[in-house]
Amino acid sequence: MVTIRDETGADFDSIREVNRLAFGGDAEARRVIASLVAEQQSRMIGHILFSALPIESSTETVRGAALAPMAVIPAYQRQGVGSALVRAGLECCREREIAVAVVVGHPDYYPRFGFSPEKAACLKSPYSGSAFMALELRPSVLDRMIGTAKYPAAFAEL
Repeated sequence: MVTIRDETGADFDSIREVNRLAFGGDAEARRVIASLVAEQQSRMIGHILFSALPIESSTETVRGAALAPMAVIPAYQRQGVGSALVRAGLECCREREIAVAVVVGHPDYYPRFGFSPEKAACLKSPYSGSAFMALELRPSVLDRMIGTAKYPAAFAEL
């Protein structure tokens, strides 16, 4: 049984280790701001982070979130842990009235949650392409929008 919960201050070292093992380095772990963790038998096996990401157009700024990173220890991958983390994280975003979530991720994985490169096509981003996808958490928020996803400087290291 996998448990999804908010991280606590005591989880910091374990989160860094999950990200280090999943991504083969420390770059993703340095971006942790607010996150959820997955545990099984009191062992942390996964982590997901959604960072604030303003979406700016000429007429408004929309509350957005960037999903990055999402990591699961390799021995627990392909068992639904990542999917549970994404779903729980998106629910947190909805509860916090985030209008749009974006991800730079695998084009075969994230569409199952509603992310699409077509929705992201209206957004300027340093990560544009088939791996840059958006999901409207507030219906039709991206209709007729031309905007810019304002990534924080930490993302420039990717």
